[in-house]
Amino acid sequence: MRILIAAAGSRGDVAPYTGLGAALRRAGHDVALAAGDSFACLARDAGLAWHPLPADPQAHGGASGKRELIQAAAGFVTELGQGFADALTDGTDLLLLSTTTAPLGWHLAEATGTPTLGVYLQPTTPTGDFPPTVTGTRSLGRPANRIAAHLASRMADHVYAQAVTTLRRRLQLPPLSPSRMRRRMDQANWPILHGFSTALVPRPRDWRPGLEVVGNWWPHHDPAQQLPTELEDFLHTGPRPVLIGFGSMAAGDGERLSRLAVQALRRAGLRGILQAGSAHLAADGDDVLTIGDIPHALLFPRLAAIAHHAGAGTSAAALRAAVPAVPVPVSADQPFWAGRLAALGAATDPIPFRLLTAERLADALERVVKQQTYTRAAAKAARHMATEDAAHRTLTAIQQLTRA
Repeated sequence: MRILIAAAGSRGDVAPYTGLGAALRRAGHDVALAAGDSFACLARDAGLAWHPLPADPQAHGGASGKRELIQAAAGFVTELGQGFADALTDGTDLLLLSTTTAPLGWHLAEATGTPTLGVYLQPTTPTGDFPPTVTGTRSLGRPANRIAAHLASRMADHVYAQAVTTLRRRLQLPPLSPSRMRRRMDQANWPILHGFSTALVPRPRDWRPGLEVVGNWWPHHDPAQQLPTELEDFLHTGPRPVLIGFGSMAAGDGERLSRLAVQALRRAGLRGILQAGSAHLAADGDDVLTIGDIPHALLFPRLAAIAHHAGAGTSAAALRAAVPAVPVPVSADQPFWAGRLAALGAATDPIPFRLLTAERLADALERVVKQQTYTRAAAKAARHMATEDAAHRTLTAIQQLTRA
């Protein structure tokens, strides 16, 4: 089959699909990834074709107030919809849609008759088990959790309204609101596979049929790749270090965060690695090393702990490596994942990014490294995750869908 995976957002929103795409390709499918320009190399390194999506969420940044943020998001998804329409070729046999691209892909599927399957990295369907991922971790009680999730869906529909109107006009389809389309897909039990572990989020019992939690799709990396010599040497010269990094978060705040990180490490008496990321963390010294992008699967098992922004992918990769964490959530769904790690016992209580200080970080790092209960909880989750095979579950779902 000719399969197009459509994803948008930051690296953490796209990279897992390179691993999924590579697995589908090994099973004999012809796979392309539609994503932003900065992910072309990731796609090609995984052996996937790449189709550009022009929308860049950073280009719509700078908004501060709620109305401005909604307008910026609406502008982003409108561009995304037009690029998505360009990326979908006549020969596509199946569309795999992420959380962000699904509300657009449904309309393209209606116009072209292309089958679709959801491949989400976050749980978005209302449930009583937990509140919406974008509102944090505090449960409001089962009825209120569901109500809050429906309100979050309505807000998302509002963001997509302009994009859907523009896209349906281009596709010569009759007008249809995002909320009507969402209800139509729910009523049809449209299948969605959720690419996270049941160790972190068990499948809610009140979800409708067609919604499954299959485990993580891990970003592709070359199995022959090795750590850089400088990093390997650093790992060998002393006790296991801790990693501090904020991924694609905290751009422009690197100088302050670098200083804070080094102070925290030395206060806790720990060796550390700073991962530059979008914040451009950097520091020198015998006890601190700065690195760029390194596959999580290569580095994380060599660490004592990780202080990170609690993105879905980084949170899962730390657990997979049986390494405890100090979560420092910045925005979006990060507080949700941070809370999940802490509830498992595999992480300290989250430190909200706006409240981060050298003292708080030092105290949490010292605790998570010295108290073995955190490591034991992470190791237990890692054993659970090792039993999950998300790629196989996805292949099975595709076979069932195409036979139907």
